[in-house]
Amino acid sequence: MKIRGLALLLLLLFLVPVVSGCGSPASSGSSQEESLKLGLIPVEDNFPFFVAEKEGLFTKAGLKVELVPFNSARDRDLALQSGSIDGEVADIVATALLRKGGTPVKIVSLTMGATPAEGRFALLARPGADISSPGQLKGRTVGISENTIIEYVADGLLREGGVDPGSVQKVAVPQIPERLQLLLGGKLDAALLPDPFASLAARKGARVILDDTKINRNLSQVVLIFREEAIKQKTPAIKKLLQVYAGAASLIARNPSAYRELFIEKARIPAELRDTYLAPQYSPPQLPRQEEVAAVMDWMVAKKLLAAPYKYEELVDPDLVNPGGNNR
Repeated sequence: MKIRGLALLLLLLFLVPVVSGCGSPASSGSSQEESLKLGLIPVEDNFPFFVAEKEGLFTKAGLKVELVPFNSARDRDLALQSGSIDGEVADIVATALLRKGGTPVKIVSLTMGATPAEGRFALLARPGADISSPGQLKGRTVGISENTIIEYVADGLLREGGVDPGSVQKVAVPQIPERLQLLLGGKLDAALLPDPFASLAARKGARVILDDTKINRNLSQVVLIFREEAIKQKTPAIKKLLQVYAGAASLIARNPSAYRELFIEKARIPAELRDTYLAPQYSPPQLPRQEEVAAVMDWMVAKKLLAAPYKYEELVDPDLVNPGGNNR
């Protein structure tokens, strides 16, 4: 009897972990569907996500969001390609190149660039240069980051100023701080810079020749992209993330001074601008316009970065923003 009882006890002890293990995948899967890893580099484009983290908005929405920092767009993109992160804040050029490289991603929303005033880029002449109009850039050296959104915006601005992009001497300088220093040091006649570097260059004597916030059409859009696998598995979480983003953007608009120190830290605002440079406005989540995506595709095909343009539906998922935010 004792032996039989002992055998029964051992059998029960063996079954307990098996039974409890059978129930664990469901709870783990549920938790997994509400968690997101988002790759961000330290620029002003990403600021609402840091405000959401500070205010606990992710937790209030029932989300577990990890904001994964990267020092370069290259490292961020590699993490997305490897599946280490679910999504990232990027641009339309980067999105198409990721897809071309075999990483199926889609845009779920704009984060900046809904209007020309959002996300400033400027083409500046070096301090002391005899350049005061776009036409005087012909034959001059212009610092860019080749085959990126920087070059796309530079080409668009030059055309807006009546200048053929082929008439300037483009110099590839991928790192923005280095491009800034070469401009200020007189090693480049001009350079295309995003804010806050454009504002810093102007403060140090560079002259703004062309400014993409001063033209009628929108040249640059910052977009939130996710791997298609993540979109399929985590649709509710991504929808909540966009709602949280909208809430954080609203908080910034209502009381920007409350987040001043956080903005300086997370956007890495240069010391010379800390007292004067203001956080930009962020529009609610919405889709990029078809013509904006098509313009980028045409440029990439002309540059031989793509053999053929991607269709709008291949790059953009229309089902995650609220209907009112659909900008098609």
